[in-house]
Amino acid sequence: MIALLQRVTEASVEVNQQIIGEINHGLLVLLAIEPDDNEKKAARLAERVAGYRVFEDENGKMNLNVKQVQGDILVVSQFTLAADTTKGMRPSFTSAAEPKFSDNLYQYFCQQLRKQGFKVPTGQFGADMKVRLLNDGPVTFTLSI
Repeated sequence: MIALLQRVTEASVEVNQQIIGEINHGLLVLLAIEPDDNEKKAARLAERVAGYRVFEDENGKMNLNVKQVQGDILVVSQFTLAADTTKGMRPSFTSAAEPKFSDNLYQYFCQQLRKQGFKVPTGQFGADMKVRLLNDGPVTFTLSI
C-alpha cells in the first residue's frame, strides 16, 4: 500500500466536470493498493497519515500533524503509484491490485481516517478524475506499508 501525501492549501477532485471532493488546508492523499495489502495494513497506513508531522510549528519545524492544524484529508485512488518502472519506456501495472479488491481497501482506508474524526472527501474509484491542488511548500512524501 502506497500513499503519496501532499501538504496543500487547497485541493479538489473533479469527475465529469463536477467537483466531487474538495478541501482547504490539509493533506491530499493519492493511494495505491497492491495485491498483498490487507485491512491491517490499511488501518496502519491511515494512522501514519493522520499522525505524520508535515506541518510547521511556531519555530518553522515540521512537528505538527494534520489533526493538530485542524486540516482536512482528501483521498484519491491512484493505481499508477504501484507501477513497475524499472524496465523499458512504458510502466507495467502488474504490481497493482485488482480493481474490486483495491476499491474495498480504498474505502476501508477512508473509513479508518473517518474513525479518527476527519471529514474525508474522496475521488471516485476507477473514474477519470481531474485533481487540482496548491501544494504548500512544496511538501510531498511517500508512505508505504
